[in-house]
Amino acid sequence: MRLAGKTAIVTGAARGLGRACAVAFAREGADLVLLDVCADLPGVSYPLGSASQLAHTADLCRERGAAVLTRHADVRDLVALRQVVDDAHGWSGRIDVLVNNAGIATPSGTPTDEITEDEWQLMIDVDLSGAWRATAAVGKIMTAQRGGSIINVASTAGLVGYRHFAGYVAAKHGVIGLTKAAALDFAPVKVRVNALCPGSVRDDPAVEGRMLAEIARSLRVPAGEHEAAFVQSQPMNALIEPGDVAEAAVWLASDGSRQVTGSVVTVDGGFTAR
Repeated sequence: MRLAGKTAIVTGAARGLGRACAVAFAREGADLVLLDVCADLPGVSYPLGSASQLAHTADLCRERGAAVLTRHADVRDLVALRQVVDDAHGWSGRIDVLVNNAGIATPSGTPTDEITEDEWQLMIDVDLSGAWRATAAVGKIMTAQRGGSIINVASTAGLVGYRHFAGYVAAKHGVIGLTKAAALDFAPVKVRVNALCPGSVRDDPAVEGRMLAEIARSLRVPAGEHEAAFVQSQPMNALIEPGDVAEAAVWLASDGSRQVTGSVVTVDGGFTAR
């Protein structure tokens, strides 16, 4: 029970890595504030997490003994995020962990000069500015507590380039820059900020993940063949499991990593070691 007594906010919690982290946190004793946009966004070419999926994540956490608060919120809306944080603080009395997981993967498979300005803005607004907004929203509370852990879910795309993914690569590189700068800003008050960089994560039906399939679709990889195609680039000859990333997040959220801040933790099976 490494997170007993802690309250964690997880963005993008309806499915995928958000759900995996939330369930792992609940298993380790944390109470959860789960938020998701719970609506499709114009400009995103695939369905986003739904209200029913967020409710299912909450049920899975409650089954593991967690108290859970759910909220529908868009990380592009700072006012809404501040309201979620106020609700969470009033409900729990503290906020110990923030997992900035909400993100999109579109436009994907598009050359740099063919990305529209609206597509570029949407990617940056969700994947990079969304992490900043949530961090800004919890900053005063964690500062007053003189403690907390902010975990930004970046990507190997935050460390290396990928052809035809300029928006995503730029946003995730930005997330790592935000992580390092915020870590220095918050270090005097013992608030830690770290980044997680997953590699190719398997679309586990248990968390209703679909990111890898959507990336494959944008690259015109035939359905049913995409996992084998991605495995070919993995040094350990296996895709990353959502639980692998969640376990790393648990460690970063726990007191076991109390001297870790400004760090970039890769969970990529050695992909970026080459």
